[in-house]
Amino acid sequence: MDIRNEEPQQSFGKNLILGFQHLFAMYSGDVLVPLLVGAALGFTAKQMTYLISVDIFMCGVATLLQLKRTPLTGVGLPVVLGAAVQYVTPLQNIGKHFGLAYMYGSIIIAGIFIMVVAKFFAKLKRFFPPVVTGSLITLIGFTLIPVAFQNIGGGDPTAKNFGDPTDLILGFSTALLILIINVWGRGFIKRTAVLIGILAGSLVAAGLGKVGIASFNDASWFQIPRPFYFDVPKFEWSSSLIMILAALTCMIESTGVFYALAEITDRKLDESDLQRGYVSEGLAAVLGGIFNTFPYSTFSENVALVRLSGIKSKKPVYYSAFLLIILGLIPKIGAIATMIPTSVLGGAMLIMFGTVGAEGIRMLSKVNLNNDNMLIIAVAIGLGLGVTVQPNLLHFLPSTLQTILNNGLVIGSFAAIILNIFFSMGKKKEA
Repeated sequence: MDIRNEEPQQSFGKNLILGFQHLFAMYSGDVLVPLLVGAALGFTAKQMTYLISVDIFMCGVATLLQLKRTPLTGVGLPVVLGAAVQYVTPLQNIGKHFGLAYMYGSIIIAGIFIMVVAKFFAKLKRFFPPVVTGSLITLIGFTLIPVAFQNIGGGDPTAKNFGDPTDLILGFSTALLILIINVWGRGFIKRTAVLIGILAGSLVAAGLGKVGIASFNDASWFQIPRPFYFDVPKFEWSSSLIMILAALTCMIESTGVFYALAEITDRKLDESDLQRGYVSEGLAAVLGGIFNTFPYSTFSENVALVRLSGIKSKKPVYYSAFLLIILGLIPKIGAIATMIPTSVLGGAMLIMFGTVGAEGIRMLSKVNLNNDNMLIIAVAIGLGLGVTVQPNLLHFLPSTLQTILNNGLVIGSFAAIILNIFFSMGKKKEA
């Protein structure tokens, strides 16, 4: 189905603004990864600036790989790719114990693994009926709500000023403004509600002295990404295995995002679509290792924007991808986006993550809610949310297992898939 004919054509200016909205929606989540990994590995301020800029550049490249359908790559849905937070802990551990060279080598191995298993993983499509994908998408949204609240509180729960009243006011006011625009706004204003909320919240924060300009002053005007800037990749089996396990969790999340966007845009996904989507993410990870950045996967934040804006075409996301590439080449401009207060972004995330969860509920509303399906939903969402809010429950397990089992999305997805298989086998025996 050609979704371009189902909505009015947008002008260049409107597509550009919608592209900025997609960019701001994913920016904080993506910048968080280089900040966490760089800080853990002792990067200098200069190294951190370079890392963030090249990471943003690679987000644009990775997004283009996924948007454009070719015989080998591109799921062809309005998706934005970024560095997934699931990779943070494995990258920190590998970087500390083995060094940067082996960290980047493990990223390349993970990318190659994704490309190799893409065809097989796509054949698992039959294990993702609506009851499973609906539960998965609900979990994607609801397991990210704690991240939104953490950002509303200032970003760092260990900080003494976490939950400062000013941050809370900024965060919840941003969320409230987005809601108001969605209720009373019309046309293009309503479609850019998230962007308007973020910009308005940032202006208020600037008036309250909550916006710093140090990152802008320290950034350079132009920078070209260079392969092997920090180190030449080396390879080691145990670090590669850890990254492969993290990659599998991201493939599961990406599957949920693909199905969510297919539902929103009224498109049917087949195995070849899924395979091209996985191959794109694998290739993006290989490029991440070569350019000494990160693996890249589909961001769930932007699913909500497609639903909230009502714009289902890929044009705004193409604009966003090219904007990301430009920002990566001009760190001075990219630094402006880092000036947006964390609490303001948290307020926007609250609406967006909640919308993703609501999209999952909408999909589940179409499922026959018999006893079997009710149990699948209950156990999958219960386990997924449980390990998300109590991650220390499994701290006695080896760190490799914790990487998998502490991920609520993975636990919930496996539970839904396995229960669906069991109940299906039970029905066949009864027949």
